[in-house]
Amino acid sequence: MDLPDVSLPDHGVPREELFADLRARKTADADWRGGRTWSLIYPAGADVDAVIQEANGLYLHENALNPFRFPSLADMEREVVAMTAGLLNAPAGASGSMTSGGTESIMQAIRVARDRARAERGVTAPTLVVPRSAHPAFAKGAKYFGLELVQIPLAADLRADVTAAADLIDDRTALVAGSAPNYPHGVVDPIPELAAIAAARGIPFHTDACVGGFLLPFMDDAPPFDFRIPGVTTISADLHKYGYATKGASVLLHRNGDHVLQYQAFLYQDWPGGLYGSLALAGARPAAPIATAWSVMRYLGTSGYTRLVGRILATAEKIRTGITSLGLTLLGDPVASVIAFTAPNIMSIGDRLDDQGWHLDRQNHPDALHLMVSPEHDRVVDQFLHDLREAVDNAGESRGVQARYS
Repeated sequence: MDLPDVSLPDHGVPREELFADLRARKTADADWRGGRTWSLIYPAGADVDAVIQEANGLYLHENALNPFRFPSLADMEREVVAMTAGLLNAPAGASGSMTSGGTESIMQAIRVARDRARAERGVTAPTLVVPRSAHPAFAKGAKYFGLELVQIPLAADLRADVTAAADLIDDRTALVAGSAPNYPHGVVDPIPELAAIAAARGIPFHTDACVGGFLLPFMDDAPPFDFRIPGVTTISADLHKYGYATKGASVLLHRNGDHVLQYQAFLYQDWPGGLYGSLALAGARPAAPIATAWSVMRYLGTSGYTRLVGRILATAEKIRTGITSLGLTLLGDPVASVIAFTAPNIMSIGDRLDDQGWHLDRQNHPDALHLMVSPEHDRVVDQFLHDLREAVDNAGESRGVQARYS
């Protein structure tokens, strides 16, 4: 990254000037409060925003690294993990921890599985077997922790191909994973079948429910994905997505908590500073995400999450119907909030939507537009579908595929 020609000012900038500059810079950012952003931010309403802001303010400066100095944080983290475990049908003896986000939850699951494979099965050249549609955090974890990434091809329905997976899992495999749902297409992988193949070989299985962990439990017809499946050993679920907490907040759960947490924990005392211990990859940890997760979960409860998921599902159904009525092709059979669609000139359509102030992610293999529905999108869905029709009718030449990060 090229650095700007900026240095620390000789004298402090006056507060009024400082915040005028800050507000001016913010005008270039995506308009998520207006409902024009279809990923990254998950607005659930003014009442939830107020809870988040108050909890965030109360714990803005605390450090979650030391639970002995801030016992309220340790208590809230345990309660958040316990509530999440109950939601995902964890058995007695399960345990877990909060992390900075889905990437850390996934990477910790990979690291634990690698260390278990080495200690318990003597695996020295481990592989990580995941669907091709799995989140890049799996590839990142494989790179950081020295595993060979093995990708399961996708079947025609864009879910992991079970038959192909069976041929890729062997004695070197440290971990198998599936998504519930996956990020690119919003479909849930065949978790029971994949987990059964892994379990038959004594290999851990991870369900990546970073997107679905706070959606699927509140749906009447959600595909199986959680600890009710015997072979599932770890699950990641993001609180800063559809749990509506401040970023970054996620939970990693272990079926066999006491046994497995020893592989996640880092303890060190060979220095003059006393015993250092942590379950996280980070050292200092922000306290606000823990406090907001605890507060929002208690504020919403089962009824609140069910109400918000109902809004999401109604909006998503409206969008899916609108997409197909315009002759666009829906990718896969998405089960909840994630929708991807394509057309021969899809990037031109995306350019037109950009010009109208909408922010959709772009994908490839095939080229597609991608969105994630949040509760507050029900306020703008009719305008979005109107503008989508206009974009389809008036799309010109594409300005080219633009990189998008999510």
